[in-house]
Amino acid sequence: MWLKVVAMKITYLLVSPMNATDIKLLFGSPNSALKVSVILPVKDEADCIVETLLALYHQKDPYGVAVNKSLYEVLVLVNNCSDNSYQLCTNFQKNHKDFNLHICQLTLPPDIAHIGTVRKLLMDNACSRLMSLGCDRGIIVSTDGDSQVDSKWIYHIMAEMNKGVDVVSGRIIPRDVPLASKWPHLRDVNYRFLVSRLEALIDPCPSDPWPRHFQCYGPSIAVTCQMYKKVGGIRAIPFLEDEEFRKALKRVDAKIRKSPNVIIYTSSRLIGRVTFGFSVQLSQWQQMQSEGLEQLVDDFDSTFTRLKNKRLLRSFWLDCKNGQIELEGMKSLAHSLHLDYSWLVIQVYSKKYFEHLWEEIEFQLSDPGHPLIRKTSISIAISQFRNYFADFKGVSIPVKAVQKESEDKSGYLNPLRTSNLSVVAIERLLEKSLS
Repeated sequence: MWLKVVAMKITYLLVSPMNATDIKLLFGSPNSALKVSVILPVKDEADCIVETLLALYHQKDPYGVAVNKSLYEVLVLVNNCSDNSYQLCTNFQKNHKDFNLHICQLTLPPDIAHIGTVRKLLMDNACSRLMSLGCDRGIIVSTDGDSQVDSKWIYHIMAEMNKGVDVVSGRIIPRDVPLASKWPHLRDVNYRFLVSRLEALIDPCPSDPWPRHFQCYGPSIAVTCQMYKKVGGIRAIPFLEDEEFRKALKRVDAKIRKSPNVIIYTSSRLIGRVTFGFSVQLSQWQQMQSEGLEQLVDDFDSTFTRLKNKRLLRSFWLDCKNGQIELEGMKSLAHSLHLDYSWLVIQVYSKKYFEHLWEEIEFQLSDPGHPLIRKTSISIAISQFRNYFADFKGVSIPVKAVQKESEDKSGYLNPLRTSNLSVVAIERLLEKSLS
């Protein structure tokens, strides 16, 4: 009966907006000086939870001065454990009374006993606690029980947020990667950094300048309450909930800063807590290494062409939102992308946010056999990127400069007004350009 009541209450919290009473349900009242709420899901983490909490406790600024502990809290939700994780957490709490640490233990019913439920409960609670204090830009930070943050993690998250971004993601560094997975992992990291570097050159993002990394995942992702509410929070799905959350943030053009200063170290265990996650990826790499195989990735030319087209599309989209029409240019772009021209124009005019538009384009480009995308082994691709950067002198992008009025004084893109053109007007323009 108790389990049924818990299940009903948890289900209510997952689908209903929280009121003032709900805020106190799991963790009590928030500290009035609170600016950052760190959420920590824990399931059978007895081997590392004390180290995780110690890292969060010993937070400093770059000069070695301790971060004011009244500014941040840690919300721990211990769920469905078969070890003594909860006891270790409560003992830590007793021995560190100056630490703003809140702990709750739950046994969730099997159908919702997964990381999506737990992370959503925690992040929703963190958001409600900060919002109850009037902190629209209060910071919700997600991490994991098997991960240890850098000593300046909190400081750098707050420093990046103070620049006006909506999201700060941390560099996630795995510890003790199994030998058989190490080379595939290092190649993957190398390739992704090279792609990110090329993107920073061809399609630079003012809110996420180089140097930056390429990750935006659950062990280290910070988001303002305002943005969290804008995307409807994180979804309670069994796995890859952080990836779906990242996509939701991109769809509304959230300013995401992938800061190299925000660092966290995570475990490299091969047996994970979810159906698919980093542990599964490590196992797959291990298997490929044993079979002498390499992962296939987009080659340099495909990536370069894709990024140039993305920047060109962005300029057309901005023109559209400013009430200007570039149908001839879009016709040429549609041809370059091997996309239906009419479909592309409709997408450009109908999408309020650019990254939502680009998601639709990338879905089309992901079709197997698309002529614009060529795959090669990751080692060859890395060599191609390195050769390019070795000879790099500058990059010429065949797009016109984005209008100054599209940017504010800080260099960020302003939220642009939606085009006043109706669907009928768009169709007429299409008919005219196609005739």
